[in-house]
Amino acid sequence: MVYLYVVGAALAVLFLAARLAPVGMTAAGLWLERRISGLSTRSLHVDGFDMPYLEGGKGEVLLLIHGFGGDKDNFTRIARFLTPHYRVIIPDLPGFGDATRDPKASYGMADQVARVHGFITQLGIERLHLGGNSMGGFIAAQFAVPYGHLVQSLWLLDPAGTAASHDSAMLRNYEKTGACPLLVKQVEDFDETIRATTHKAPFLPRFARIALGRRGVADLALHTRIMRQMQESPLLEQTYQPMPTPALVVWGAEDEILSPAGAASFKLLFPNAHVIIMAGIGHLPMAEAPRQSARDYLAFRAALAPAAPA
Repeated sequence: MVYLYVVGAALAVLFLAARLAPVGMTAAGLWLERRISGLSTRSLHVDGFDMPYLEGGKGEVLLLIHGFGGDKDNFTRIARFLTPHYRVIIPDLPGFGDATRDPKASYGMADQVARVHGFITQLGIERLHLGGNSMGGFIAAQFAVPYGHLVQSLWLLDPAGTAASHDSAMLRNYEKTGACPLLVKQVEDFDETIRATTHKAPFLPRFARIALGRRGVADLALHTRIMRQMQESPLLEQTYQPMPTPALVVWGAEDEILSPAGAASFKLLFPNAHVIIMAGIGHLPMAEAPRQSARDYLAFRAALAPAAPA
């Protein structure tokens, strides 16, 4: 009975701490998630921006780029299946996560591509495999054009950047009204962000939702401007010819943010692409189904590997 009282008291303390200090509790949870995934936190200063990043594992470099409103921890849970095989690097893009926010800077796709290149250059990386989700997929695909000599393969998860992918009910409504579930006006709106971006919502404690909701509210003005700059960036098919870079294009069949029809447009841009449509998954495959997404990626990479000599 005493044990039950002790457990009950401990749970009460944790509940109170979660309500009073959601940011601290979230930081502690992320620290544990990163440890489990074999990731450490580091930082670089690129083009006037501090860009914190996660890194873990050894081998060929796999650099992953988060989407709009996201951050480096969007890939933390899937990273535990990747760090045994690759050197995984996951930066916060300027304007997001723990990176610098400069209200006077430009955050168009070309600007972010240049910053990713500066980040890679500082790390001394000469060849890498590049992945990205949503806006991060747009940046990764665009990066592969001027810097194709650096990119060995692409992993595009529900990527933005083509007319077909942008033809979604959410973006049509955004163009008409300015309303978007990725733009958080009050803390409670973050629940709608989770609902709209995931069909199979990953576990996210209430205190983490509060902390992320508060960050979203604080970022509202800047992210409203970044969203518009992203929408004004030239679409990939308007600017680039088909590219030979091997690519794995993954799309959640239940994506409400970007249309799964976009997968076909990326197949035209990357003729050597393999396309996977994931049933029962929304906009964030790496968070909704991390194990299966990692298995699909490992199989894709294995198929790229040269055959061993007989």
